[in-house]
Amino acid sequence: MPKPVYDFADLQNWRDITASENLPLKLSVFGDPVAHSKSPPMHNAALEACGIAARYCRLHIRAPELAHALRLLVRNDFIGTNVTIPHKAAALALVDDADDHARRAGGVNTIRVEGEKLVGFSTDGPGLVCAIQEEFGAALCDLRVLILGAGGGAGRAIAMQCALEKCPRLVLMNRTMEKLREFAPELEKLMPAHSLMIEHWDDAAIAARIPGVDLLINCSPVGMKSSDPPPIAPAWIESRLLVYDTVYTASRTPLLRAADQAGARSANGLSMLLHQGALAFEIWFGRQAPMDAMRAGLMQAVAAD
Repeated sequence: MPKPVYDFADLQNWRDITASENLPLKLSVFGDPVAHSKSPPMHNAALEACGIAARYCRLHIRAPELAHALRLLVRNDFIGTNVTIPHKAAALALVDDADDHARRAGGVNTIRVEGEKLVGFSTDGPGLVCAIQEEFGAALCDLRVLILGAGGGAGRAIAMQCALEKCPRLVLMNRTMEKLREFAPELEKLMPAHSLMIEHWDDAAIAARIPGVDLLINCSPVGMKSSDPPPIAPAWIESRLLVYDTVYTASRTPLLRAADQAGARSANGLSMLLHQGALAFEIWFGRQAPMDAMRAGLMQAVAAD
């Protein structure tokens, strides 16, 4: 029976540590923290449905261990890995090659092992496009979007996707403005200057910009703890607003509870996790992902929490 979470020491002795497993552990998710990840049940359901003799696991990898850990994937005959907080940007600098979308997004969330090489991809943005269509029946390209926490891995990838989709308005907010300024020139190449707004994340900016957007996306980690406050004051959420929280928990996040109180349509990040995971599966195996099996595995894991 695989461990709930493996670590860097385990990866260094992978063959011995996993020798008793019925199926080889050939896929993983790197993160810090990572114990909360729902990717293993989702991907293991897909592997089983497709008759692929491999399993997917969690690897708790800290920042100083990342470079060595990625190279150990090659030594241990991995197919690939997903990458989550806080490693997406660092992983981009460590892979041997990356697709254009990952370079634009400034990070990778999916890595494929090709012989001795590691190739990086970003499926967060395309996954969000599918999630918004599924949850709200709306095309991202038609929506005016405000992203909270736009400077991080998922936030930057989603901002880039919004620019590629030519959203009529894109408002980016972050606590650290320097992170936004780093990639704003790339966004400006993709959309009219008047459509892009970069703001320091504070109460005054939110109050000023909320009336001019259709979709609010939280890409910050606020909400991972049930004790967290909503990332914005509930009074600013209007019933017409679509609210998407990339945080996924078994219960409603503070932001989604505030949306409920306002009568706004809302959804959490499970649908984005599902769709970006399906794209990752297709990158690893070159075949269509079994969406029904992945959805069932994901929902079963959430219900068990």
